[in-house]
Amino acid sequence: MNRIFLGLICAILVSPVFSHEFSPAHLIIEEDTDFKYEITWMYPIRNLGPVNLTLPKDCQSNSLESFQESKYLSEKISLQCSDSIKGKDIFIEGLSILNDALVTIKFLDGDRYEGLVSVKDSKLTIPQELQVFPTGYFMLGVEHLIGGPDHLLFVFGLLFIVFGWQNLIKTITAFTLAHSITLGLSVLEIVSLPSATIEALIALTIIYLALEIKDERNNKSTPWLMAFGFGLLHGFGFAGALSEIGIANEQLLLSLLFFNVGIEVGQLIMIPLFLISIWLLQKIKFNFSVTKLSSYAIGGIGSFWLIERIVGIF
Repeated sequence: MNRIFLGLICAILVSPVFSHEFSPAHLIIEEDTDFKYEITWMYPIRNLGPVNLTLPKDCQSNSLESFQESKYLSEKISLQCSDSIKGKDIFIEGLSILNDALVTIKFLDGDRYEGLVSVKDSKLTIPQELQVFPTGYFMLGVEHLIGGPDHLLFVFGLLFIVFGWQNLIKTITAFTLAHSITLGLSVLEIVSLPSATIEALIALTIIYLALEIKDERNNKSTPWLMAFGFGLLHGFGFAGALSEIGIANEQLLLSLLFFNVGIEVGQLIMIPLFLISIWLLQKIKFNFSVTKLSSYAIGGIGSFWLIERIVGIF
């Protein structure tokens, strides 16, 4: 029985190793003149196969140019319609779990709309009414957290060195505050660091955390200090995808706020699941230490990512 549970634990912890980073696509539609639209379609080259973008059927589209920007392929498209695209459907097929598509639409009358298309729901109906808040960035934040295996693994590992509800609240608050600071600084272009370097450093934080988990003699009375310090690095990682696709509206601060709140909601969804999993594992009588096994698995995954990401830099 212990061998079965051992295999289950390893499968759960090692499953993120070959996961890819969360890289959303971005469809930007801007009304140029009455019922004529200029479109920028950005989607990641990696992690996706053929992606099929279907614009409203009663419109004529013309592809103007395609070019590569960093890890994204961008296409400029001209769209001419007989009337407004409000109330009409857009389909984006071929997305993956880690590759949602943010849709940003700006109209001549000042109306704007932002929505999210996912692998589960490839259809987006452009609403007739005015959208007040950029809720698409909220959902993008939730998906970014849940689809980011390195961030999830770090939060999961933190729970092994936190004892007591007061320490848990302090630690999660410190991590949230830290990554909110650097997320804002990065998106607002006040501080800019190479994304590849940040990803490698995030892997290094996971390795260090694994060592802390393994050494049970260490004093874990202030885990929030480590959570805050490493959270600053993870904030740059959160900003990576958002910086790549950009925020194509006049509500920069509000969009950033909704994205960050989405990350926190995703975090609050996952933490109880992690806590329950750890509690159940510790209640089962094993012939080995669950904490040490988790430390080895987390450290091994972090080492794999570190090597992979350093190689990617060069």
